[in-house]
Amino acid sequence: MERFDEHIDARLDTSLRQHFGFSSFRSGQRETMTHLLNGQSAIAIFPTGSGKSLCYQLPALLLPKLTLVVSPLLALMQDQVAFLRSKGIAAASIESSQSKAEQQHIMAQIQSGELKILMVSVERLKNERFRQWIANIPISMLVVDEAHCISEWGHNFRPDYIKLPFYQQQLQIPQVLLLTATATKKVQMDMAQRFAISPNNIIQTGFYRPNLHLSVVPKSPDEKMPYLVKALSKKTGASIVYVSLQQQAEDVAKQLQAAGLKAKAYHAGMDDTTRQAVQAAFMADEIDVVVATIAFGMGVDKSNIRFVVHYELPKSLENYAQEIGRAGRDGEQSFCVVLGSLDGLNTLENFIYGDTPEAQSIENLLSLITNEVDNDNQWHVVDSRVSTETDIKQLVLKTLLVQLELRGVLAAQYAFYAQMRFKLLVTEKQLFSHFDESRQMTLQTIFRFSEMKRSWATIDVEGLFNQGQIDNAKLLTIMEYLQQKGLIEFESKVLTQVYRVDKQALAEQALQGELTNYFQEKEKAEIKRIHTMLRFFQSARCLSRNLCDYFSDAQGPNHCGHCSVCQGKVAIFEQYEQAQWPSDEALRETIFRMNKHLAQAGEKASPRLRTRFLSGLLTPKMSRFKLRQMPGFGSCEKHRFADIEATLKRLGIFGIIEES
Repeated sequence: MERFDEHIDARLDTSLRQHFGFSSFRSGQRETMTHLLNGQSAIAIFPTGSGKSLCYQLPALLLPKLTLVVSPLLALMQDQVAFLRSKGIAAASIESSQSKAEQQHIMAQIQSGELKILMVSVERLKNERFRQWIANIPISMLVVDEAHCISEWGHNFRPDYIKLPFYQQQLQIPQVLLLTATATKKVQMDMAQRFAISPNNIIQTGFYRPNLHLSVVPKSPDEKMPYLVKALSKKTGASIVYVSLQQQAEDVAKQLQAAGLKAKAYHAGMDDTTRQAVQAAFMADEIDVVVATIAFGMGVDKSNIRFVVHYELPKSLENYAQEIGRAGRDGEQSFCVVLGSLDGLNTLENFIYGDTPEAQSIENLLSLITNEVDNDNQWHVVDSRVSTETDIKQLVLKTLLVQLELRGVLAAQYAFYAQMRFKLLVTEKQLFSHFDESRQMTLQTIFRFSEMKRSWATIDVEGLFNQGQIDNAKLLTIMEYLQQKGLIEFESKVLTQVYRVDKQALAEQALQGELTNYFQEKEKAEIKRIHTMLRFFQSARCLSRNLCDYFSDAQGPNHCGHCSVCQGKVAIFEQYEQAQWPSDEALRETIFRMNKHLAQAGEKASPRLRTRFLSGLLTPKMSRFKLRQMPGFGSCEKHRFADIEATLKRLGIFGIIEES
């Protein structure tokens, strides 16, 4: 064990008392902070609710410069900033819900050194204007919350996160702190390698929480609601009920309301105002139960959640661990129940099968790059356009582009806004009067490449770039400056990423096969993750012990004594609902109609597209050709993807068929 510097120790203890009012540190906190104050990077893996945030909040006060925190959720940023300000700590976030005046005020505070902590989303760091600005701000530390998103082996890989090591180097940030509650050993090593963090600086505290009672209770669909109403009626404190689908959240909430319970739904399909109102009511104990998809919980720090119910199977053991971690944060006895069956298995699997890009789509992407790369070996990408043209979902496309970067085919150069416009807040003559002759000439060039429409002028960005005098970075700097001076109002949109293309690497014959295999292996790994979870819930071994083993924690007990297995109730899942198949004739007719519809547009339906159509899984191509409105869309959504494929093969309509 590293021997801590006594001077650092004293500073930590003093700051803990003065700023946070705590008399002692929790497990792992002091060790993590000591690494940081010694100038080293670190990874902190603590269970949900075990004080990860303090590991950056306190050192940020002692480090000389700004601490930049990348957080995945707006609500989480807002809660953290409110908490820090309540402690008298100068913190702020820059996010999309703020007005430009609010953002400019925060940026002025940062430039003056008033703020110690700035929280942003990973998307904000993709913003070229923001990176140009913050590159001039001295930063002591980069903090990445939910850092498992960096790893392709994690349960919630987000391609944008993989660029964070690059941003750290670009912004010359000397050290980084990665925070997560759920990381297997493989994910831990991946995270450490990407940021060049020593394995000795990975701090993992015990995963086991003795106040959480884990239970798996097999229930049929008809049995779930009566069980839930009865259980919730007996519980004091707050409860979260997790479901798989948005409509299900609405339906279950309505049934609980009809039973006299104060319940509300929460899901990503609701508008921001409604979601925020539900969360605020839950935090204020105005409602007792939130029925939610996984969209709810990451920003919720509520101490008296006594009951977490999974109405359907969670997406993975990592999701399960995060979601039950929201219970009993005050250390009081709390209960976590999975109402298990095999009925939701098709939904979990189909989400995965719906994302994997087809070999043809990957070939289409590589052909698109080949055809669009210019004489300077550059390729301009607007995600939405490329997604539509290749039939690859935008999030999956981002993963594909990252893979091409890792293979040396692409190298991200810069991003620019293809659409920029401005509105004069003073007369043109007044604006020019603020500048010398040289700068006036630059402004005249911009005005010459701008088309006035009513009060807004649209800049011909490409024309300006092509004439060679004003590059993207310079244009952004000028327009930002004019806006800060109150001379114009400025807007930019349609982010275009520019990549440098290695044509030789792009032409490698093995490339398409490698990428196809990568996604197929990823698909297999995700399906395996689901079945690992199924085995976990039906295991005859202590649930708490098994969960600790999954996350490489040897500190938990062999027998917790209070999970359903330790109490002699080993779960066995069943398939209760026997979904009906459309008739063979109906399936043939459905596929025939879809093929004909696409053929009229000069397109063909691949085998996987047909299966996705019957599964009710949308792709960009389906949206483009309005296949969702066709008869038969989603007619097999209650069935597992592999079973639908097998049925189409049996009927001889799985492969591409030319029908007249």
